Formats: sequence, structure tokens, C-alpha cells
Amino acid sequence: MIRKMNIGDVRSYTRIITQEDVLKFGELTGDMNDTHFNEAYAATTIFKKPIVHGMLIGSLFSKIFGLDYPGEGTIYCSQSLIFKKPVYPNQTLIVKVTVKDIVLEKNRVIFTTEILNEQQEVMLTGEAMLMPRKEVHHE
Repeated sequence: MIRKMNIGDVRSYTRIITQEDVLKFGELTGDMNDTHFNEAYAATTIFKKPIVHGMLIGSLFSKIFGLDYPGEGTIYCSQSLIFKKPVYPNQTLIVKVTVKDIVLEKNRVIFTTEILNEQQEVMLTGEAMLMPRKEVHHE
């Protein structure tokens, strides 16, 4: 699998996180912070209205890595996240990963990971390291 990958390869998809998604994530993680759910409280913050959980946004890369590229059998080793701008429910997001480096001898691929809004502004950035499924050699 890793031999078919190239530095600069890009995969992306669009996603809208609804308020229902935020509620499910809050219930799943136990993070029911007013910043995500209480309009009156959120109005007193720098965000002015409820925002989506940062870790919910950061989890969106998993769909690409687990199903598309590298895909089935990939091991997600690490992920850094830098939150640049708040994400609000019902915004259209572009989830984008780009191959940054390939370490063939260790079977590791480093990706730049980004979440952008429709205006192409970076909302979140980071880096992921993955181990693609090893290729089966038939003799």
C-alpha cells in the first residue's frame, strides 16, 4: 500500500456538523459544557454563540484514513491539532489530508491535516502519522 502513495497526494470531503451531531458527541464524551449548548452563556464568550467541540472536528480525518486513504487496515499512530478558528454548527467544512512525508523503511506516512471553511480559511490544522496496512507478498 505505502509504495502506491506519493508526497503531495490529497484526499478531501465536505461535511456539515449539525447541532444534533454536537449533542450526540457531548453525550458520548460527557462534555456537556455550556460553550457548546447554551446560547445565553455562549453569548458571553469570545465566540458569541455555541461552538462545535474541537475534538469532534479533529475526529473527521478518521473517515479518510480508515476507509479511503490509506484505507482498511491502517493504524492511526498520532495526531496533533491546532485550533485556529471556532467552528459553528451547520457550517460546511472541507476535511483535507495531504501526504507530507513517507518513511518507507518504517512503514509510516506523515500527513498534513486541515479543516477549512467554504472560504478556504483554515479552521484547524495539524499532522497525523499512520501505518498503512502492510502489503502481502505472494511467492
